Amino acid sequence: MITCIAIDDEPLALELLKDYISKVPFLKLVAVCSDAFEAMEVLRLHTVDLVFADIQMPDLTGFQFISCLKVKPIVIFITAYNQYAVDSYDLDVVDYLVKPVPLERFIKACNRARELHELKTGKSPSTANTSDHFFANVDYSQLKIRFDDIRWLKGYGDYIKFHLKSQEQPLVVRMSFKDLERILPPGKFIRIHKSYSVALAEITAIRKNSLFLGDQEFSIGESYREEVEKWVRSGN
Repeated sequence: MITCIAIDDEPLALELLKDYISKVPFLKLVAVCSDAFEAMEVLRLHTVDLVFADIQMPDLTGFQFISCLKVKPIVIFITAYNQYAVDSYDLDVVDYLVKPVPLERFIKACNRARELHELKTGKSPSTANTSDHFFANVDYSQLKIRFDDIRWLKGYGDYIKFHLKSQEQPLVVRMSFKDLERILPPGKFIRIHKSYSVALAEITAIRKNSLFLGDQEFSIGESYREEVEKWVRSGN
């Protein structure tokens, strides 16, 4: 089950949202809230996986509410205004719905949220252990990335650069290394530095404190050297 809350300052909209949520079998509604401050208190007391939030609300907008959260749940914005759609993706929301929302469109958004939740928790039959790909938010689209197309990855802040075999320019994805390591297939990649992970199949040489992917040289971080040496000793 995916726990969720609904936030909207319009009672009728909140009631309709509550009804929609009740029709989705994998959602468990924890609370309905009329403003962001009420929602903050709910998040303080409960573990919430998914937030349905209006944007235009008194005191704190939906954008401001999500931005100030230290631990961000999955977010679906539901609003009467379509002009905020592009801005919403800066917050890495899973979907953006414009009122009035047809039930089938709502369910489609919920399915997207479920896929992302399963990727993060590793509970999906199609997660890294069995799948050959995953979908990532890139330029406001869900882009399919095949694991065997990845050569190496570089993390910086809340973003990761995916350096692929199939293209020269890296893909920039808003994702933490912690989230990434939940979805990468085991035994295919190795973390060699706090900012780098490489595909094991791409490694061509290891020399002292450096690792090579062809002509590209990477420094092996002190904290990761033992893991690299263990892999070398294993002969894989």
